Amino acid sequence: MITIQPVWANVPSLAKPQQSTPIAPASVVEVTNVQLKTHAGIEVILITSGQLPVPITWTIGSTLIADIPNAILTLGDRNEFQATEPTSAIASIRVTNLPTKGIRIAITGTEAPPVAEVRTALAGLVVSVVSAPTEDDSIEILVTGEQEDGYLVPNASTATRTNTPILEIPQSIQVIPRQVLEEQQVTRLDEALQNAGGVIYNGTDTFSDVNYSIRGFGGTAVLQDGFRQYDLAEIPEVANIEQIEVLRGPASILYGEIQPGGTINLVTRQPLSDPFYETEIQLGSYNLIRPRFDISGLLNDNATLLYRLNALYSRQDGFRNFDQDFEQFFISPVLTWEISDRTNLTFDLQVSNRERPHDSGTVAFGNSVVDVPRNRIFNEPDDFIRRNFLSVGYNLNHQLSDSWSIRNAFRFKDASVFSDRLSIPLEFDEETGILTRVFALDDFNSQNYTLQTNLVGEFATGSVEHTLLFGVDLSRTNTSQYAIANFTPSPINVFDPVYGVDRPILDTLLFDRTSETDRIGIYLQDQIQIVDNFNLLLGLRYDIVEQRIDNVPALFYPDGDTTQSDNALTPRVGIVYKPIEDIALYASYSQSFNPNTGVAADGTAFEPELGAGFEVGVKAEFLDGNLLATLAYFDITKQNVLTEDPDFPGLGISIATGEQRSRGFEFDLTGQILPGWNIIASYAYTDAAITQDNTIPIGNQLPGIPLHNASLWTTYQIQNGDFQGLGFGIGLNYIGERQGDLSNTFEVASYFLTNVAVFYQRDNWRLALNFKNLFDVDYIGSTGNFGSRTSAGQPGEPFTMIGSISVRF
Repeated sequence: MITIQPVWANVPSLAKPQQSTPIAPASVVEVTNVQLKTHAGIEVILITSGQLPVPITWTIGSTLIADIPNAILTLGDRNEFQATEPTSAIASIRVTNLPTKGIRIAITGTEAPPVAEVRTALAGLVVSVVSAPTEDDSIEILVTGEQEDGYLVPNASTATRTNTPILEIPQSIQVIPRQVLEEQQVTRLDEALQNAGGVIYNGTDTFSDVNYSIRGFGGTAVLQDGFRQYDLAEIPEVANIEQIEVLRGPASILYGEIQPGGTINLVTRQPLSDPFYETEIQLGSYNLIRPRFDISGLLNDNATLLYRLNALYSRQDGFRNFDQDFEQFFISPVLTWEISDRTNLTFDLQVSNRERPHDSGTVAFGNSVVDVPRNRIFNEPDDFIRRNFLSVGYNLNHQLSDSWSIRNAFRFKDASVFSDRLSIPLEFDEETGILTRVFALDDFNSQNYTLQTNLVGEFATGSVEHTLLFGVDLSRTNTSQYAIANFTPSPINVFDPVYGVDRPILDTLLFDRTSETDRIGIYLQDQIQIVDNFNLLLGLRYDIVEQRIDNVPALFYPDGDTTQSDNALTPRVGIVYKPIEDIALYASYSQSFNPNTGVAADGTAFEPELGAGFEVGVKAEFLDGNLLATLAYFDITKQNVLTEDPDFPGLGISIATGEQRSRGFEFDLTGQILPGWNIIASYAYTDAAITQDNTIPIGNQLPGIPLHNASLWTTYQIQNGDFQGLGFGIGLNYIGERQGDLSNTFEVASYFLTNVAVFYQRDNWRLALNFKNLFDVDYIGSTGNFGSRTSAGQPGEPFTMIGSISVRF
């Protein structure tokens, strides 16, 4: 984002609407963030998905109105931006959606209406406003395009549930915008999250595909538009994602029971008032075919009904033996009803069906991973897993006044994971190379109902400004799981495998259980601006969680039913000090609470995890706000941590290991270096170890967590001349050595990947070709948080190519 200084002129107040020659709008004109800067006059910065036309400006009383046609605000949890008394001469600034196609910027003077001048500039459009004949109270409205201005998203809602500038949030937060997903040709969530430092994918191929570690702790909550997934074993699709917000550190104050390492929030694409049609087809290695489309627009003449529809089909063979088939169908319609200029209601639906082979991964051999070809499987070729997912809900926003708004939202989610063919590794004889397996069937189902209500208000107590958030979350999760097996050994030689063994009759009930978990959380948060450069964040939440598990007596649950009730009071405090406008020093402390939902081998429940963490850091904006850097140090401790019982790998049985501690530091850099040259980079040093335990040696490193990890992705697109629109990108990813299990009996080697991209964009067409793992590095991509010697990790993909062609109109 390039800051453009206003051009001064004696421009009288406009008594009636007047409009300059408009700039032709792009296909999509969506304002995804609004940022206010006050260090040199006032800047209201609108980050958009395209080029906006010049506003129509006029005055009403002491208010300057600037209406931007063919645009829509999509600010996540909020439907408008507002600021009260940003200067002594300005009473308020408000940015809202109009009932018809457009955005309204209303700037109210304390004594007289401001005056304006409109002009265009290289970076977008500037409306320069003065509230007096001097330049001291200047206001600059800068409208920029997301594709033109790079990767920097200045605001985020995940950390505070309010649309807050990242510079003013006392925690480390990184935003991965849609542009990065498109330039990298991301097809899976774990690919996108390689851009975030300290985020490690530790998913396995059974029931923990959505398993990410942040700051050393696994089980990271993956949210979608602020809603938790809870126990749903579903892999989120990226086709309808607008941006990914990665919040590092505890977030229990807003989301209740949660792991203290961090939170991932997927912000979905919302309806547009302008007609928007995009279609793309991707083709690639291993017979990948992935067509999708994204369309949006109006459903009625008075522009009160808007829609968006994303749909996707994907099929690929995969790189493991036997050309196993990966297939997926996904559709996501969204409907918004603009009830009035203060009220809107959005309905959304998502349906996803996936089927893929089950892959038990590889095994440990000595102090490393067994040395066999990476395409070799140790389970049977016809093992499979089928996943079905449904999500439906609404989001109601109402502006009570200029300073207060209320939001009520509901989400129902249903997920199932089924397989009647599973080969589970139990024991590996390294001398003979024989891996002993058992065959099993598993059927898991989960339903979640969540209701969220929050109230946001802005007010002042004297010279101190407040943004107050009060909310109530209600949730119920029902699960059922049925598993049956046959413990007759089925051996396979990992060095000379023979497949196609006869499957025995399954005769041993592992478990047949249902559970119901009720949650209620009440929270209060106050973002306090004591003076212009010093902010205080205070928060407190009270949670009650009740869980009932009904067990049919089985091998792992001989004692029948269990009940458990937990409650916790979790605080958060943070400060932000800005010695100068573009640099922020911050510190925060918070506690975490997470009921343990696992069970021991005897069927009993566990006490909840309790954690505490603090963080200090510095954030800085460079190059006139185009580049954002964050440096953070953290120290997090949690107790009564559950991990997989090594005596029963892959069967959902847990043990507690006492206390774990993670500390280290991170560095992020995101934004635009020069016009057309963008960068997103990160580095994390994470020392995650066991500090108290009755059985595991103290000091052991947590499995799957590298001491060092780093990533870099940078692109350059030619801005003019005969080759305008041609772009190039290069990406580097490094993951250091990782311990394979809690006992630290083997180590998984480090790896370094190189990815490159070439793309060409002209008018509404885009062609792209990406090369992933350019040098065909052989590596283990995921080890799992519950690492064991018989489930030592998943081999990473070899060199692959993916090409695409897309058109927008």
